[in-house]
Amino acid sequence: MFEVRFHGRGGQGAVTAADLLALAAFEEGRYAQSFPSFGSERMGAPVVAYCRLGEREIRTREPVVAPDCLIVIDPTLVHQVDLFAGLGPDGYVLVNSTRTLHELGLGSLADRFRPERLLTVPATEVAQRQIGRPLPNAALLGSFAALTAQVTIEAVSSAIRERFNRNPSVAERNVAAAAELFQQARQLMTANGRAVLGAPPD
Repeated sequence: MFEVRFHGRGGQGAVTAADLLALAAFEEGRYAQSFPSFGSERMGAPVVAYCRLGEREIRTREPVVAPDCLIVIDPTLVHQVDLFAGLGPDGYVLVNSTRTLHELGLGSLADRFRPERLLTVPATEVAQRQIGRPLPNAALLGSFAALTAQVTIEAVSSAIRERFNRNPSVAERNVAAAAELFQQARQLMTANGRAVLGAPPD
């Protein structure tokens, strides 16, 4: 089972991103679940959402305390809450930022985790240009697909289209943003000498 924890703020779509990731896994014939943490949902308040992906039925409904991947939608949270609690040394970290981890004050992560599994991408900027709004949640899943190979970009695109099927133009703009960030992530990984992973076996 692969467990993902999303950190964002109210209004940034962390819960929707978790739902889309679960839907992408369903598209590929896998089991998945997604749900938010309970608490304040006011605009701008910290929000946590969870997603689990697996090859067999998932019965637990507990919060994800030991994630395999952290997706940080709002980088202002990195010094406000313990985002990295429970993340093992082989975990993945994906941060929405135009800045590097060192510039974010997170350079020490390279000593605690595997550097090839740490990535920052400018998801808000890509979303603003492709979608017309600074909503990076769906777009970030493109980078997640490239970084972890837990789902394909095709499955992410299909999930976005299904979720936004009542507004095809919005769906296609989100698909374009996810595809751009998928390619950006692959280019960054290749430039840094990282292996570009294939999709997980069926």
